[in-house]
Amino acid sequence: MKDIAGKTAFITGAASGIGLALTKRFTAAGANVMMADINADTLAAAQKTVTGKTATVVCDVADPASVQSAADATIAAFGSAHIIVNNAGVSTAGKPGNVPLADWRWVMDINLMGVVHGVETFLPIMREQGAGGYFINTASMAGHVAAEGMGPYNASKFAVVGYSETLAQELAREKIGVSILCPAWVKTGIADAYKNRPSGTGGLNEAAGQHMAVEAVANGIDADVVADWTYDCMMARRLYIFTHPHYHSFIEQRKAMIDADAAACAADPRFAKPTG
Repeated sequence: MKDIAGKTAFITGAASGIGLALTKRFTAAGANVMMADINADTLAAAQKTVTGKTATVVCDVADPASVQSAADATIAAFGSAHIIVNNAGVSTAGKPGNVPLADWRWVMDINLMGVVHGVETFLPIMREQGAGGYFINTASMAGHVAAEGMGPYNASKFAVVGYSETLAQELAREKIGVSILCPAWVKTGIADAYKNRPSGTGGLNEAAGQHMAVEAVANGIDADVVADWTYDCMMARRLYIFTHPHYHSFIEQRKAMIDADAAACAADPRFAKPTG
């Protein structure tokens, strides 16, 4: 992708954090942006902070009908859709065996199925336009390295990474690019998302992961920095967008464990290659 001036981006979770920062970065580059978010009041206030051509739509990414309505609104407003940023996300914490299933479904419906709904809704539009396109799916470093106490969040983000890797392979021939945004700690409201979980806010005193997340987010990098880097990586068509290089050591540690166990399997005669 060489230039996004005049193109249209659809961004979920656009009322705050990385979504709002990306809106500002994209409009600065001359793109039209449909800002989508579930909170109408916050969305309206956020739009007033953006200089550039924008429109807004209230969208619940967990609801495919809502995403379809948002897509229809995007086409009605701008006539096209070229860049889809599936960014909306939530988090919660808890110990295994003590996370309500309703909370599990809430996290997966937004973090994973929200991405799926965005792709399945906008991909036919891109194909009909015949001009290629781009998907940016927000995962996390938690999509590569699991943190204790964050089972639902880790699972949802690992799933986004795997799904997006598949998309990248399948859509390359159609000139549709894919990037996976994998930030670590960024100054956003993600650590407070648990307040909207179906089971309520009780029981989190035992969830050390949640308290650690609150502190880490407060000391994270600015969303504007992430947005600038994400834009650069999209233009370079990078599959993985990492924002915290020092976290790569954790990926290396995980790979070392995988390599060790794969080597043990390879050394076991039960798995030897047939000689015939």
